[in-house]
Amino acid sequence: MTHLIILGSSNAVPSIDHENTHMALITNERKVLVDCASNPTVRLQLAGVEPNEITDIILTHFHPDHVSGIPLLLMNMWLMGRRHPLNIYGLHYTIDRVETMMGLYGWSEWPNFFTVNFCRIPADDMALVLEDEHICIYSSLVKHFLPNICLRIELKSEHKSLAYSCDTEPCQAVIDISRGVDILLHEASGPFKGHSSAAQAGNAAREADVGALYLIHYPTGRYATGDPLAEARTTFQGQVVLAVDFLKIEMD
Repeated sequence: MTHLIILGSSNAVPSIDHENTHMALITNERKVLVDCASNPTVRLQLAGVEPNEITDIILTHFHPDHVSGIPLLLMNMWLMGRRHPLNIYGLHYTIDRVETMMGLYGWSEWPNFFTVNFCRIPADDMALVLEDEHICIYSSLVKHFLPNICLRIELKSEHKSLAYSCDTEPCQAVIDISRGVDILLHEASGPFKGHSSAAQAGNAAREADVGALYLIHYPTGRYATGDPLAEARTTFQGQVVLAVDFLKIEMD
């Protein structure tokens, strides 16, 4: 059974019930963490996922609300006895900075540390991130404050697909990578530079002709404003869902 678990749904300012946006893709062969915010060890355990079973981490971009959990997760994996390799994917810009960050913690001196394979994704449209006999994951550059990627996840046997916009202003790359997917997870921070509103997310969903729109990375807690579902429905007539923490999205 392949499914996606939302580990956090908030924008950059989390709240009691909404952690920063990150998620886990669970398949029979892989457990892929998409972004690494907060304390991933705890969030994964709350979601019923053993942290040391994570096989791959995809980092969309190097902003704290998307990568701040990396040092803690890697240290926890090491302390919990991990010995098998871990793959971390990201743009050159992102991976260079992750390596620098880990270097500040002196991780090269941590004894018997497991192998971490840093996989640099080319800054191309529909660049292949990873593939096995069951899934393909692709990325394209989006329009944010710094180099950032959106993702498309395809299940080969089920012919199901899901896309994730990550943090972005409205841009053609999101529409292109989302074309015809069953579900588009689109950020809804607001109509600000580097971000999109719920209505703009609806526009992208409509233009890409997706099956359903799930809003994520939206203001929560004391900073929540308006009704993002109602706003998105002004521009997209299909199904609109508010992604919340620990929501499980079945993909097969």
